Amino acid sequence: MAAADELAFHEFEEATNLLAETPDAATTSQSAELTSRDHVAVAVGSDIGYGAEVGEEEDDKTSLLQEEKPQPRFWTFDYYQSFFDVDTSQVLDRIKGSLLPHPGHNFVRHHLRNHPDLYGPFWICATLAFVLAVTGNLTLVLAQRRDPSIHYSPQFHKVTIAGITIYCYAWLVPLALWGFLRWRQGTRERMGLYTFLETVCVYGYSLFVFIPTVVLWLIPVQWLQWLFGALALTLSAAGLVFTLWPVVREDTRLVAAALLSTVVLLHALLALGCKPLPLDHVVPQATPVSPSVLLPSSVKPMTTF
Repeated sequence: MAAADELAFHEFEEATNLLAETPDAATTSQSAELTSRDHVAVAVGSDIGYGAEVGEEEDDKTSLLQEEKPQPRFWTFDYYQSFFDVDTSQVLDRIKGSLLPHPGHNFVRHHLRNHPDLYGPFWICATLAFVLAVTGNLTLVLAQRRDPSIHYSPQFHKVTIAGITIYCYAWLVPLALWGFLRWRQGTRERMGLYTFLETVCVYGYSLFVFIPTVVLWLIPVQWLQWLFGALALTLSAAGLVFTLWPVVREDTRLVAAALLSTVVLLHALLALGCKPLPLDHVVPQATPVSPSVLLPSSVKPMTTF
């Protein structure tokens, strides 16, 4: 211990002698070093904070530019592009919601979430029209197999008829419904209102259940066909009623009952129109009869030279 103290004392004396010889020499303490390090750290931190502020200002400028961007006109494709901006998971979720309606389940609030689309309704209507045309031709083919006297020829006009019927129903009925609710909203201040696109979206997805039902109607069993049709109509109409009820319940009971009854009735007429005729009601084509068969056996047909 004594040796260590003597060494420390000699080092202290050497340092004192050096200071005495060079009084102008600068000394740096540990506190000064810490102060300089802190200053550097503050400087670096200030640079980082400045960079963050610059980034936030750039983000604000970008958002302002996006807000100032003019909205596309309704006759341009850019205007309708946002209505088709959905992914597969969203479309499947909305189809599932239309197939499983239950009281208290609002399709607009739980599935659309202020983002209606036209992608699902457009392709659902197109698929339903195509399936109706194909199954209508297949019904005649099955009828011909049961009765050879029935003549089958491809009926391509059914695609046009089915397409016009389905698309008119999916657009005109929601338009009339939306207009009526908007008129009633002027008389009832507490009534809510769906947008036109939301109403079209609800009707479009409600038609999906008829696609597998039309395929199942190829089974040549009448009571089974009526059972499938009643089940599809119940699911589809229930989804419409449960979605429209929060809007029409603020109106009078008479108006609400009449409106919902009209919606269900129009849906039932569409379902009946989609159902093919029974095979027994298919009228066989009359076979041409030779004139010689109609003449008596004693009369011979006149021959020309």
